[in-house]
Amino acid sequence: MAFIITDPCISTKDHACVDVCPVDCIHPRKDEPEFEQVTMLYIHPEECIDCGACVPACPVAAIYDSPDSTPASQKALIEANSIYRAGDADAVAKAEAIVQAHISAHPDLMSVPPAERATAHQG
Repeated sequence: MAFIITDPCISTKDHACVDVCPVDCIHPRKDEPEFEQVTMLYIHPEECIDCGACVPACPVAAIYDSPDSTPASQKALIEANSIYRAGDADAVAKAEAIVQAHISAHPDLMSVPPAERATAHQG
């Protein structure tokens, strides 16, 4: 698993990363049924070709290039990205449960605007 979308994407779901992805590995897209029900976007680890195009495209710096570079306070979201599968209701529910637990565990960080949250995690 390489790239991970993290909590600055929560409630943002900006599609700049989707637009630049050459293999459509970022889900859910706006045309997928899960889009309205999920809290953030996810990178499908088996579809991702590790090109990195999504990282500079993300307007809220929510994408990390590896589990090792993901801040400790966001490590649970690695698992959410690894299990999310578009079209699989059980996988979507499990990933979203992880995200909701993350939100509950970090109310201080969730109060920071998404565009500033990546920096807040570094501190």
